[in-house]
Amino acid sequence: MAEELLNDEFPFADGVLEGQTALVCGASKGIGRACALMLARAGARVVACARSADALDSLVAQMHGDGHEAIVLDFEDLDAVREAVSELGTIHILVNNSGGPPGGPLLRNTLDEFEGPFRRHLHAAHTITQALVPGMEAAGSGRIVNIISTSVREPIDNIGLSNTLRGAMASWAKSLSRELPPCVSINNIMPGFTDTDRLGSLAASISERTGKPVNDVREDWMSGVPIQRLIDPLETAAAVTWLCLPSSGAVRGVSLAVDGGRMRSI
Repeated sequence: MAEELLNDEFPFADGVLEGQTALVCGASKGIGRACALMLARAGARVVACARSADALDSLVAQMHGDGHEAIVLDFEDLDAVREAVSELGTIHILVNNSGGPPGGPLLRNTLDEFEGPFRRHLHAAHTITQALVPGMEAAGSGRIVNIISTSVREPIDNIGLSNTLRGAMASWAKSLSRELPPCVSINNIMPGFTDTDRLGSLAASISERTGKPVNDVREDWMSGVPIQRLIDPLETAAAVTWLCLPSSGAVRGVSLAVDGGRMRSI
């Protein structure tokens, strides 16, 4: 599916985001990487951020078009985040994304274990957004998309810290949707069971805790997903790109599930 979405079945008009610059956080792998590829294919110039220089170099080499840039950045280092963002110039599209915290029962988490995940997710997203919104307003257009989780509506067992963090991100974004300039929208994407390294790690963690084979864990997940398969990260990236289109400005403050129909809530 990945090849088709980027090429033969590309879902958007060529160059629809031409002249736009997108900052994609956590772009070295998974959904972040897919977002960088899809936005570049749509014509945006992409600034890709993550901690892995090698993965970013590989990504830039793979992206459609020219002028893309990679920045090695640790999102828990907020001073470094501020400095890097201050040097970027006008950014029209911001994708806030970062790896999730380790799984496990919430009652076992210490307060110290909340600090790192909250810094690289909520605190970094707030820092970057504060820095970029004035430029978006001056340019007359801005799109902010946060990659969170379906756990915002239906908490997922054994990832209590992640559930807590994603809920905070969703409330932060909804609050901002009432405050941002009219030309700047903010929305959330809630991925379901997506074919990423993160999902593999979660399956391994559940297997270790319960003694159930990893394949059985995955089969249990798929039994509750109407499309009966994992989601390709590029499918999620297509939803992100749609929210970033000039024509999507009326969509504001929503949390959009890309979950294959797994959630039972409306």
